[in-house]
Amino acid sequence: MRLIIASTFAVLAAAWSAAEAASLRVAPVGLELVAPSAAATLSLSNEEKRPVNVQIRVFRWSQVNGAERLEPTSDVVASPPATVLKGESKLLVRIARVSKRPVSKEESYRVLIDQLPDPSRRGTTSVALVMRYSIPVFFSPPDQAPPALSWSIRRNGGNLEVTASNSGGRRIRLSDLSLRSGSGKPTLLGKGLVGYVLAGSVKTWSFNFGRVGRTVAVEATSDVGQIDANASVR
Repeated sequence: MRLIIASTFAVLAAAWSAAEAASLRVAPVGLELVAPSAAATLSLSNEEKRPVNVQIRVFRWSQVNGAERLEPTSDVVASPPATVLKGESKLLVRIARVSKRPVSKEESYRVLIDQLPDPSRRGTTSVALVMRYSIPVFFSPPDQAPPALSWSIRRNGGNLEVTASNSGGRRIRLSDLSLRSGSGKPTLLGKGLVGYVLAGSVKTWSFNFGRVGRTVAVEATSDVGQIDANASVR
């Protein structure tokens, strides 16, 4: 089974009982473990008085042909994989790499934490909100190389496909992505987090954009500093 994902965080709406906001909270919003470290914890909090059903799943995370892909894995596990979290309580969930294979390069995973709908509240007319958290988890060797980005842009009908290639040994987190053609002002393509480019991988975004020349300037903010680069347009 493979899952293609479009974003790192989703709020799902479902038609069940009386209107209520999702009560589940998760911290931290990401984990990074450098070998030999192989385990860490996530804190789950239920802010409502009623109990909530929670499911925790781990997927291997990759990027194939510029798109996100999640696949089931047994190399990393969550304990417990499911729970009923009592009202106004907290629980620590252990995320552990159980594979005996040494970490030779950065490995990327996502932990999907779902607040499941309460079956006892189905059948009425309002909407209950159900929360999904998608937590990135990275296992890295102690001597990993930094990220190394290159950019390319391709016209595809009325859109521009912006591709970032990371030939380095570490992922990079990008936000506030913008393009600037010639001497014009930058056009913001994505405000806030626009995604990660995993180590040794390629990530592609598609945007509706006006006319551009043969080269454009790419600007973004990353977790390792400001990005200012030029890209050829094909």
